[in-house]
Amino acid sequence: MITQNKRNAIRQRIHARIRVKLSGTEERPRLNVYRSLNHIYAQVIDDHKGETIVSASSLGLKLKTGGNVASAKEIGKAIAERAVAKGIKRVVFDRGGYLYHGRVKALADAAREAGLEF
Repeated sequence: MITQNKRNAIRQRIHARIRVKLSGTEERPRLNVYRSLNHIYAQVIDDHKGETIVSASSLGLKLKTGGNVASAKEIGKAIAERAVAKGIKRVVFDRGGYLYHGRVKALADAAREAGLEF
C-alpha cells in the first residue's frame, strides 16, 4: 500500500512535469487546482508577474465540506465569476498533478459553464 506521503510526492513530481509545459501569462493566466481531503482550492495566477489574480476555496465560501463534487462545482463557478469580473475570459488549466476526474473535472466543467474558456 502506498502511504500518503509517497502519493503526494508522486503527485508533486507529476505537477512539476506539467508546469514545465505550461505557464500563465497576462493574457491567459493559469487556473491552478489544489485538493486536500476536506477542501478544494482554485487560483488564477499570472506567472510572469508572480501574482495571484483571483482565488476561491471551500474554506472561503464557508461550505460545510469541500471534499465532494458538489463543493467543487461551487468553487468552479465562484472562480469563474471572479475572473470574469476582473476581465479574464481565457485561462490555461493546471490540474495540479491530479487525475482529470471527480472533483477536478467538476471544478473545470463548472468554470467552463460560468464563462471561462480553456
